[in-house]
Amino acid sequence: MISLKGVNKYFDTFHALKDINLDIEPGQVVVVLGPSGSGKSTLCRTINRLETIEEGHITIDGVALPEEGKALAQLRSDVGMVFQQFNLFPHLTIKDNITLAPIKVRKLSKTETDSLAMELLERVGIAQQADKYPAQLSGGQQQRVAIARALAMKPKIMLFDEPTSALDPEMVNEVLDVMGDLAQEGMTMLCVTHEMGFARKAADRIIFMADGAILEDSDPESFFNNPQTERAKDFLGKILAH
Repeated sequence: MISLKGVNKYFDTFHALKDINLDIEPGQVVVVLGPSGSGKSTLCRTINRLETIEEGHITIDGVALPEEGKALAQLRSDVGMVFQQFNLFPHLTIKDNITLAPIKVRKLSKTETDSLAMELLERVGIAQQADKYPAQLSGGQQQRVAIARALAMKPKIMLFDEPTSALDPEMVNEVLDVMGDLAQEGMTMLCVTHEMGFARKAADRIIFMADGAILEDSDPESFFNNPQTERAKDFLGKILAH
C-alpha cells in the first residue's frame, strides 16, 4: 500500500532521512518510534508530499507520488493525515469541518455529506457536538473531529503524526481508543507516537528510527522484549523506566 525505496531528504546540509526503504502492506498498522529529531515526522510528511524528497521513490497503492497539481491533490485525498495540532477551521461548526472536503473534492451532495458526518461523529463518540465550534470542544474532542474529518474522504491510508502529544494526559486515551478501533477495522495506518501502550497493543510492526535512519523493523513483542540495537535499548530504557 505504501512503498518507499532509497528515500533521502535534506534540509540544506542536514540529512534528515537516510536511504529509507519501507513497504507497508494493506491493513497493516505500523508504529514509528524513536528519539526526538530522528526523522519520524519527516518520514510521515513525505508520504503525502508535505515534504519533498531529494532522492528515491514513493508509491501509494502502486501509484508513484506525483510532483504537484491535480494528480497530487487526488492522491492526497486517498491519504488521511492527523497532526499534533488539530487544524480545524475555527469559523466552521464541527459538522461543516467534516463535510467541507467531501463536498469540494469528492463532489458529494450536502445531504450525503451531512449523513456521513453524523455517522463518523457517532463513530468517534461525539455526535452530540456536531453543531458546536472547535473552541467549544476539549482538545481530545477536537482531535477526534480531526480523525473523523480525515475519514470523511474515505482514505486508503491514515497517517498519524504524534496525534496525542498536544493533549492533556486524561484526553490521550479517548484518541488512542479511536485509533485502536480503526486498526481493528483493517485501516492501513502509519503512526508516529510516543504512546508505548498503544504501540504494543495496536501495531503489527514497530519501526525504530534514530538519526534519520531505520535501525529496527520488527513485531512489537520482539522490539519491546528483545531490541537488537544499542540505540533502541537506550531509548526503551529511558522511556520505560518512568
